[in-house]
Amino acid sequence: MTAEQQLPVEPVGRVLILLDGSRLSLAALEAAADIAHARKAEVLGVFVEEVNLLRSAGYGFTREVGRNSGVARPMDLAAIEARMRSLAEQARRSLERAMAQRGLAQALTLCRGRVADEVLNLARPGDLLVLGRVGWSGSPGSRLGSTARVLVSQALGDVLLWADPPMRSRNRIVVLLNHDQGANHRAVRVGAELARRNRQPLTILVRTETGRDERIAEDLLAYMESEGITARVSFLPMASAGAVARVIREEGASQLVLSRQCSLFREQGADTLLIEMNLPVTVTP
Repeated sequence: MTAEQQLPVEPVGRVLILLDGSRLSLAALEAAADIAHARKAEVLGVFVEEVNLLRSAGYGFTREVGRNSGVARPMDLAAIEARMRSLAEQARRSLERAMAQRGLAQALTLCRGRVADEVLNLARPGDLLVLGRVGWSGSPGSRLGSTARVLVSQALGDVLLWADPPMRSRNRIVVLLNHDQGANHRAVRVGAELARRNRQPLTILVRTETGRDERIAEDLLAYMESEGITARVSFLPMASAGAVARVIREEGASQLVLSRQCSLFREQGADTLLIEMNLPVTVTP
């Protein structure tokens, strides 16, 4: 990308929101609705009946443990199916309410299968998939949930992992790039969109083996200036995931954007970056 070039224009895809009845999925729904309204995009809600849970209930030896009581009891297939129907209806009402408030068209797709497989079958390259950080904990050291891990690594389009609204002191969009510009265009575009929509400045962190590259910095800043966005560029000499996470916190990041092609993901412990960042993270192809 040179100072004179514009990033290629891509058609507006759909906004897909994965609903499961959890508090975070409902918070993610509101974020998805705001994004769809800004983009004037079609909205598709997705509710998946997890087939592995239903299969487990069919075995007489399986037990479920009450969240509050801690008491183990046999899994009741009929009760689980009834609960799923109730959650699906709740998802439908929540989706309709959120979109009606913004005058948006929407539809809800009900599936039965493995959650990640069903979502991947529905998603298209231009779509944005939004989901709450299901199976995640805000505390360091927690594991990345298996569904989120698969969707981040395999989805054809962008994936937004939603977290609770960040503290007000966080007021910058942060984009993490490779020094090699090949996989960065989409991440740069998403970062610019977020900065513009949230009226926040932007920091671009470039992870590099070669030190500071003035040409890359000038090109990135020229593009952001053409978009009316206040930005700065910093270079990180092959910092570890933990070190990158510290820099992002020091920047006061409100949201993070990075490509799954980022060299950091090829290194051991790369999940640390996503696990430690208790803020919305968009992963681009």
